[in-house]
Amino acid sequence: MDTDRKLAALRGQHAAHPDPDAVRDAAFRSGNPFFDPHDLVQVRYEMLRRVRDEGHSVTKTAAAFGVSRQGFYASASAFAQEGVAGLVPQRPGPRRAHKLSDPVVDALAARKAREPGLRSADLARIAGEQLGISVHRRSVERALARRKKGLRQGA
Repeated sequence: MDTDRKLAALRGQHAAHPDPDAVRDAAFRSGNPFFDPHDLVQVRYEMLRRVRDEGHSVTKTAAAFGVSRQGFYASASAFAQEGVAGLVPQRPGPRRAHKLSDPVVDALAARKAREPGLRSADLARIAGEQLGISVHRRSVERALARRKKGLRQGA
């Protein structure tokens, strides 16, 4: 695979190493195209393998792979629980609109139905005043649009 295409694919999956230059392990610096310091999953797997199968020190191995000891143990735990899939980084940010839960959107949609002239900024202000949550008007717009399309939070 072309190097640029591979790096783009890794970035698309959030699996590109944020600091490939921090990986100082000899195999990844050897020029062997198999060992790619940009591939975070491969780097993590090889780091774990070195400690488990070759008996290398956690502290020295973590340093050679550009992670803290805590990072090593987090990777080891994820691998133990989920296998290689556990080494794939989680996507950043919230997984769903945690403030605009179904009951909150229900309340805002009902208010909008009673008062059709309300704008999303008005609904965001109402959410703050009456429901105690701070939410941006665009988040309200998106939540109401999803509701209109019939999509729910759990979907």
